[in-house]
Amino acid sequence: MRVGAFVLAAQFPGQGQGEALHRAVRTAEVAEEAGLDSVWLAEHHFVPYGVCPSAVTLAALLLGRTRRLRVGTAVSVLPNTHPVALGEQAALLHLTSGGRFTLGVGRGGPWVDLEVFGGGLDSYEKEFPEGLDLLRRWLSEPRVAAAGERYGFREVAVVPRPSEALDGDGSGPEVIVACTSPASVRLAAERGLPMLLGMHCGDEDKAEMVALYRRTAAAAGRDPHAPHVSAGVCQLADRTADAREALLKAMPGWLKQGLDAHVTVDGRVRAMRDPVAYTELLCELHPVGTARLAANRLAATSERTGITRFALLAEGSGDLAATEENVRRLGAEVLPRLG
Repeated sequence: MRVGAFVLAAQFPGQGQGEALHRAVRTAEVAEEAGLDSVWLAEHHFVPYGVCPSAVTLAALLLGRTRRLRVGTAVSVLPNTHPVALGEQAALLHLTSGGRFTLGVGRGGPWVDLEVFGGGLDSYEKEFPEGLDLLRRWLSEPRVAAAGERYGFREVAVVPRPSEALDGDGSGPEVIVACTSPASVRLAAERGLPMLLGMHCGDEDKAEMVALYRRTAAAAGRDPHAPHVSAGVCQLADRTADAREALLKAMPGWLKQGLDAHVTVDGRVRAMRDPVAYTELLCELHPVGTARLAANRLAATSERTGITRFALLAEGSGDLAATEENVRRLGAEVLPRLG
């Protein structure tokens, strides 16, 4: 089982954006010290829910500050950038980090980002598969041309080529896909790409998505047992009640401030979750409590779903010192119980 930290760079009420980003960097540094496998970096635009607008840029910084830790994006929003530009950045990080970079991509949402970056609603609703396929070609072929509905250009050389890494197996960086619907599960499975499953889903939902992935992948001639990643929340304390209390004090304010700031690109109404109820749900679904409870919950999720990689949000208290302690306890008290 491989356990990593999920870093949102969340801006809690009363905090500055620089404070949130400093906590994000420190979370990654402490994660390596604590023996965690990886960090996964979220990307958001124009909202305090997360103040990192470029997961690949932050990944570059963290790869330079660490030596062992794997660093992944969870996720880079593909409709907001050209697939070739993202592919070039991913290849660069793969080559210079010795193969420690993972590129997670997703559709994002129907937010005003699409207006600002010029992709438009079609890039979110219809064109994600084309962008994903172009990105995969860029990471695997020596020369690439495109003649799609959205992307068209003459053949050009791929520079730098990720397959020329001095370390690793000669392949490019791992690519994973955020999946929130059966359609996105089938899209990932048909291409043999692992899934990133969100922290709003319970074990039953994730098990169903893994089962659909396996059926679809097998039918497409792909490996049905891809190493998927499950996102969640982790808060540790000597008593489970104290861990829950820490999250219930801090997270609803952050969730309300962050989720309320989202603006849709076309004026559609988006129903947001109740912040307190959502925090309570996350406490029920994920390793929130004592170290023993946390280890048992991770083991149970793995057994029920077949997922062996986890990205756990450790900054739910909103406090830097508490986040660092939480990550250290995850490494010292939970990982040994997982074997």
